Amino acid sequence: MKGRVIVLDTWGERQAAALVVDGVLQDLAIDPADDSALPGALYRGTVDRLVKGQGGVFVRLPEGRSGFLRQVSGLAPGQSLLVQVTGTAEPGKALPVTTRLLFKSRYAIITPGAPGLNISRRIRDEEARADLEALAQAGMEGAPQDLGLILRSACEGADEAEVAEDILEMRDLAVAVLNDADGAPELLIDGPSAHETAWREWADPAPDEIVEGAFADHGVEEMLDALLSPRIALPGGAHALIEPTRALIAVDVNTGADTSPAASLKANIALARDLPRQLRLRGLGGQVVVDFAPMPKKDRATLDQVLRAAFKGEAAETSLAGWTTLGLYELVRKRDRAALSELLGERG
Repeated sequence: MKGRVIVLDTWGERQAAALVVDGVLQDLAIDPADDSALPGALYRGTVDRLVKGQGGVFVRLPEGRSGFLRQVSGLAPGQSLLVQVTGTAEPGKALPVTTRLLFKSRYAIITPGAPGLNISRRIRDEEARADLEALAQAGMEGAPQDLGLILRSACEGADEAEVAEDILEMRDLAVAVLNDADGAPELLIDGPSAHETAWREWADPAPDEIVEGAFADHGVEEMLDALLSPRIALPGGAHALIEPTRALIAVDVNTGADTSPAASLKANIALARDLPRQLRLRGLGGQVVVDFAPMPKKDRATLDQVLRAAFKGEAAETSLAGWTTLGLYELVRKRDRAALSELLGERG
């Protein structure tokens, strides 16, 4: 399967979508089996109580849910506020939320509290940028001054009428929600479903093909089965193991039967390049500790460069902490989706 293909299907009764590039699974979205809040959902909540020592407050949400907001200044118990879910949480824990709201669509992002008109840097054509700037100015004319707009890279080459309509829809939605900030806890906007995510987030670059009901036909089910195994095959007979524990994600790299002097560096580079994709597809986040195959300390600089390049384009916020005294490598990745093992646990 060559090219960039978006595969839409269902997993049981739930929506599911896969992004496959040249036969390799690059991204995945599957709706949860329960009524878990999807990242991106926007709530009206009520400030509950301060969490001393953690610099945040709990926020009461509807249906008995609770959110945790890393903000204290200017908040008082009982105060109503708008919050947006930024990731997932383990059962029984509060959802991570933020007051920095984003109203996202395929072409536009409205940014309350961050005024200004911005165009994706990935759009380099000056004529295209000028046309989009005119669309942005027209679309935001008369909008509240504290609303900002970002035109996404998918705008390049898109129909101008569609972009203009998208801007107006997002602007009007943002204004309506912001004017509905007072009241009891309530879900105002649900997070995007799997098919919505595919349509909105995987549009750039444009897919070569979009197919429906074809996980089995395009080998996606086999790809998912492989992701449920901790073992990852690497070139030259090397392999790595990714094993989640309750405290952290442990990654171990092994050279296998190759005992040549360059084997360790080759295996480590291969794992470093694939690690962002593996964590993304497996839905793993939090603290990640990598035990790379033994190699001379002088090779660490090379591996550092590979890791920085690999994680540069990741949507999930990632902090590369670096090497420990024991020679392990630590990084922290934001939990932006549910673990794949949970999503595949049942077919709805």
